[in-house]
Amino acid sequence: MSNNDDASKDTGAHAVEFAENRYDNMPYRRCGNSGLLLPAISLGAWETFGGYRGEEVARACLYRAFDLGITHFDLANNYGRPPGNAERVVGKILRQMPRDELIIASKAGYRMWPGPYGDRLSKKYLVASLDQSLQRLGLDYVDIFYAHRPDYETPLEETMAALDLIVKQGKALYVGVSNFPGEHFSQAVEVTRKMNLSPITIHQPRYNLLDRKPEKDLFEHTVRSGTGVIAFSPLAQGKLSDKYLGKIVPGDSRAAMWWGKQATGEVLDEKTLSQLEALNKLAVQRGQTLAQMALAWILRFPAVTSVLIGASKVEQIEENVAALQNLDFSLEELQAIDSITDSTQA
Repeated sequence: MSNNDDASKDTGAHAVEFAENRYDNMPYRRCGNSGLLLPAISLGAWETFGGYRGEEVARACLYRAFDLGITHFDLANNYGRPPGNAERVVGKILRQMPRDELIIASKAGYRMWPGPYGDRLSKKYLVASLDQSLQRLGLDYVDIFYAHRPDYETPLEETMAALDLIVKQGKALYVGVSNFPGEHFSQAVEVTRKMNLSPITIHQPRYNLLDRKPEKDLFEHTVRSGTGVIAFSPLAQGKLSDKYLGKIVPGDSRAAMWWGKQATGEVLDEKTLSQLEALNKLAVQRGQTLAQMALAWILRFPAVTSVLIGASKVEQIEENVAALQNLDFSLEELQAIDSITDSTQA
């Protein structure tokens, strides 16, 4: 065990000890053509930290994740309740962790404050939002800053120039986009090249066994441009886990605590439940949980740099990291998965 004295020097907090072997078992993958390495599994704060889970849960999860080699923590300006609370909660915890060993990401793009300047992807909003995020996090810079969604009303030239300005100001080391469809992403890449701006190092799309659109719409573009991919919602907001097998919604699940009764019924329909049961049978045959197989299936794709998990319990992180013990799929298994998930609808 090693003491991280520098991490606690400025806060007066006790030194935190982390596992000395934390880098021994986690694979780190190159993010596209960049020099950035990301852990195969990263940890995000969407809906959990500062949301339906408090500071002590967040602290336990972040510390355990780091002990397991997860160095990348993903946030956004609007995460948490109220919006911004996730950055406040995580920011406190980061003060007791070794900053130079971490990759911290944030995003802006969705509505954050009233009026015409608190939403979308204008230079005004992106620059102001990151300044606020850095204040909440207590950091001088983030490692990755994303345009969180497409904005077809703001010229891509303005958005990409704003991201470039942020890099030149030293407020972010790398920039990325999230939720951009393939063609729009390619247009953004072309803008950065024509204007000689900071490249798009990473793209963050939704991708999982129940939502396979990036296979047809995005990955060919990211591979061609040398951009890394980190898949968010790899477990389909918890649906690709054992929580909802048997058609019973646990009282402490995200569906019960966060979505509400009507939304739960909408996302856990009969077709989805049938798919989950079939996928779980296949996972059991592989010696994995459904969640582990879902993560391994994403990571088998060469275009993917990392998968971005959420967690409300330390045990979930441990289970997810164990997925790395079996990333190989037979042709028969992949064909079975295609049949179950109806890959033609990707």
